[in-house]
Amino acid sequence: MNADDIVGFFARRQDLDPELYVELDFAFECAGDPREAAAHLASEQSTAQWRRVGVDEDFRPRFAAKVVDLDATPRETFSVPVDGVPATDVHHVRVTLAHPHGNFGPRLPNLLSAVCGEGVFFVPRIPLIRFLDIRFPVSLLAAFEGPRFGIAGLRGLLRAYDRPIFFGVIKPNIGLPAEPFAEIGYQAMAGGLDIAKDDEMLADAPWCPLAERAALLGDAARRASAETGAPKLYLANITDEVDRLIPLHDLAVARGAGAVLINAMPVGLSAVRMLRAHASVPLIAHFPFIASFARLPWYGIHARVLTRLQRLAGFDAVIMPGFGPRMMTPEAEVQDCIRACLEPMGDILTSLPVPGGSDSAATLERVFSKVGGVDFGFVPGRGVFGHPMGPAAGAASLRQAWDAIAAGVPVEERAAAHPELAAALAAFGG
Repeated sequence: MNADDIVGFFARRQDLDPELYVELDFAFECAGDPREAAAHLASEQSTAQWRRVGVDEDFRPRFAAKVVDLDATPRETFSVPVDGVPATDVHHVRVTLAHPHGNFGPRLPNLLSAVCGEGVFFVPRIPLIRFLDIRFPVSLLAAFEGPRFGIAGLRGLLRAYDRPIFFGVIKPNIGLPAEPFAEIGYQAMAGGLDIAKDDEMLADAPWCPLAERAALLGDAARRASAETGAPKLYLANITDEVDRLIPLHDLAVARGAGAVLINAMPVGLSAVRMLRAHASVPLIAHFPFIASFARLPWYGIHARVLTRLQRLAGFDAVIMPGFGPRMMTPEAEVQDCIRACLEPMGDILTSLPVPGGSDSAATLERVFSKVGGVDFGFVPGRGVFGHPMGPAAGAASLRQAWDAIAAGVPVEERAAAHPELAAALAAFGG
């Protein structure tokens, strides 16, 4: 690529119609001229060959991704050793591209193929690259449906206002037949959970078939609701082959599920969007497979990007790795994902962020303070179902902890008068 070629992949942001482009933020390390590397990044994900041989034409003005911001810093070498790319004239680069969304349209598979496909991760002399963020113009967002219920809809279904929504992952997660599985789910809902959920690993299993499980948990939710006077939901995991998603949704809902769980990346975001068009209950995302893209700071895809895309596909709530060492996710990245659920995104509804990982009544105050508000879901597993006094007490301990937080009373002080909370702090507080 010569100097004239490079210039064709640069533009001033103010000279572009913002409604025609998505903006993409990348961090990368390259060998050689950072401007040339950035031009290659723009080229490879859009019009890599912009004219025919012997023809006077140039497709770049309309179809090329364009560099609108670039900052480069020299480095001594790559962050990690890289085979096949000499570590000479190395730079760390932050770059923003404006990519014309007319190249792929409102189609998630085509969008993903463009902005984080071959044209991003096989760019010459860029061995290390991380896709940091994506921003959509209103014109493109208008073609997507987004969540059907969103946070307000979930709160309305549960009549749960001005507080977190309390989920609980029924444990043991794999191995229990449907009847004992449903019984401990009932105990937890009667004790204070809003939503008792399948683990993301529990499918339509022969020892615990979805049809039987949904019927028993649906009845358990109804009984717990009648006894407590508060709505309860059973969240059924319907993750499966794509052609089974709609039949399993219909089966689970008909038997009593009030919401369905889908492992977003294993089934694919396009499959989720298909299900969103059909579903009659909230869709809740879980995060298997995402860490393999998102864990490393110098390669892959920031989880914030995938959170935005899950919201765009139609998830009403997004379960994500939460705070603390268990999930090995930097606090700033968890907060980035929470903001991706909550911040304005055209007319797309907000999704409930559900940061989780080894939570219990002992961690609720910490999560609340880090989220900075009540619009989040709290999703213990062992913190409810491994409580020394049983699942009902585990769920009760969450509500007792929240009552203390809401009243401005130290959780430990409230525990003195509530044995369930005291037991939770003793069991999980370390």
